[in-house]
Amino acid sequence: MNKIWYAAGLVLISFGSQAQNLLSPEQLWNLGRVSGLGLSLDKKNVIYSVSTPNAEENKSARKLYSIPVSGGTAVEITSTEGVLANDKISPDGKHIISSDAVKVKDIIGSDKYPDLKKSNAYVFTSLNYRHWDTWEDGKFDHVFVAPFTNGAAGEAKDIMAGEAFDCPQKPFGGDEDFIWNPDSKRVLYVTKKKFGTDYTVSTNTDLYEYDIEKGTTKNLTEENKGYDIAPAYNTKGQLAWLQMKRDGYEADKQDIIVSNGNVKINLTGQRDDIHVEGFKWAEDDRTIFFWAPIDGTIQLFRVNYPGLTKIAVTITQITKGDFDVTGVVGQVGNTLIVSRNDMNNAAELFTVDITNGTMKPLTHVNDDINASLAKCKTERKFVTTTDNKKMLVWVVYPPNFDPAKKYPTLLYCQGGPQAPLTQFYSYRWNFQLMASQGYIVVAPNRRGMPGHGTQWNEQVSKDWGGQVIKDYLSAIDAVSKESYVDKSRLGCVGASFGGFSVFALEGEHAGRFKTFVSHDGVFDFRSMYGTTDEMFFENWEKGGPYWDKKNTVAQRSFSQSPSNFVDKWNTPIFIIQGGKDYRVPIEQGLQAFQAAQLKGIKSKLLYLPDENHWVLSAQNALVWQREFFGWLKETL
Repeated sequence: MNKIWYAAGLVLISFGSQAQNLLSPEQLWNLGRVSGLGLSLDKKNVIYSVSTPNAEENKSARKLYSIPVSGGTAVEITSTEGVLANDKISPDGKHIISSDAVKVKDIIGSDKYPDLKKSNAYVFTSLNYRHWDTWEDGKFDHVFVAPFTNGAAGEAKDIMAGEAFDCPQKPFGGDEDFIWNPDSKRVLYVTKKKFGTDYTVSTNTDLYEYDIEKGTTKNLTEENKGYDIAPAYNTKGQLAWLQMKRDGYEADKQDIIVSNGNVKINLTGQRDDIHVEGFKWAEDDRTIFFWAPIDGTIQLFRVNYPGLTKIAVTITQITKGDFDVTGVVGQVGNTLIVSRNDMNNAAELFTVDITNGTMKPLTHVNDDINASLAKCKTERKFVTTTDNKKMLVWVVYPPNFDPAKKYPTLLYCQGGPQAPLTQFYSYRWNFQLMASQGYIVVAPNRRGMPGHGTQWNEQVSKDWGGQVIKDYLSAIDAVSKESYVDKSRLGCVGASFGGFSVFALEGEHAGRFKTFVSHDGVFDFRSMYGTTDEMFFENWEKGGPYWDKKNTVAQRSFSQSPSNFVDKWNTPIFIIQGGKDYRVPIEQGLQAFQAAQLKGIKSKLLYLPDENHWVLSAQNALVWQREFFGWLKETL
């Protein structure tokens, strides 16, 4: 079938006379990582941190800065105490909340049997025996409330005493999971009150309200069976949070819900293409700013909260452009401070005029490095898929691109599977870095990505080996028609679901690709189902267990496992696997490498024993980059 693509708006990045150097892995790891922390107490300054990796010492250094909201010179500060509000102190100043790990269950041998102090055995009677990169040890994070007088905390009370549940939520929850009600009488916290096997098959996370005086706890979201997370009050005590409706579906449409204590309103359910990533109340207590993927970028929106009035809920997009807005730090009048990045620039803080969407850079942490680097141009293309749908494809070109030349080209396969492919800036899968080494990068917004409507987002589930794989081939076939693409030098790379996609395409590409790279990819669906940590994900994505022979959906899903098509493998492949990756466990990468080796296929394994699903240490990250580009140079 003929594939047709349409160019839609070339994004040209200006090339200054200074921009002569090509981005290297070492330069990438010299960039400062900017994170907005909040507004100063007087709202005149923005407080932010900058973390800079030190490859030699294999750790990062973190510094704090203050800069005027109106712009100017940043000043280094040594602490945020007295500069930022401590939101863990109650509004009336009488109590403080904190979290700490508490031993609830005896799981380790030395705990079960005190006379065997040197035992490091683990004894389990249910699932959730390990999560993300950590084995369950019987300790759970709990929320504590303590009196607070004269700047000191008194005796703390565990408001979750005896419960085998976590707050903050594991593995990624933080202080945002427990907050004060503005009345200072109640604490709100997020947890999934399930344990063991029940925990790992469910996403039913709820918001709980603890009354300090009464010592009682109430579930505020009991009727909803999916995720309820990220609670935030306005000054009037009206509560907003993020919600998914369906239990077990971690990528369900995520909406903003607001409650005045009695009536709950879904503010974003009206928009099928809106999947909210985060939000912040406005100063007026009647507006919420939020950010969400839309058409291959992440943009800033506003939505009004009508309360009990009959005013219509209206969603307005504030920013537009080929960049991602990934968080709101604070508001001063008509000015918002946000975090923004694009494929050529790591995150910096910007101001946004909410009346017209105009953006101005506020921080300039990486300006000097950026000024010395050649930029890449990015282009939107729209490809017609095999089922006659339009699919957005990002194409990233090498610096100083010459259309008269031919370039090796990489098909990038995104993870998730339901994660947006936007103008993100990664410190591993970095498109500017890939293009700077002389590769064209083709990055399709294939089936399963939010920002293109709920139906598009959901079409990957229970069909990993179906239309989504055809989408990848449609994208690379369309771009390969260009004269500047060297069709004899095509590569395919990706991680997680993208790594699965690489394994799947190795058995289905019909000679298109010359090399493959898969990082922490799913290779064998049966062993993945038997060893991964979050079973709700597997049950939803596969449709059920492999042993249910009457479940035709599950049987079709498991029939699509890349391990079933190794007989068709014949192309060099580089496999990367983290030793502490319990989401896509170690046997996935090892099985794939073993199969390639036994088939006599040129292959390489990079094993990272201390890394999880990501690569976090500076030196391992540099090994990753050097091996990645070394393999491409050798095989492409």
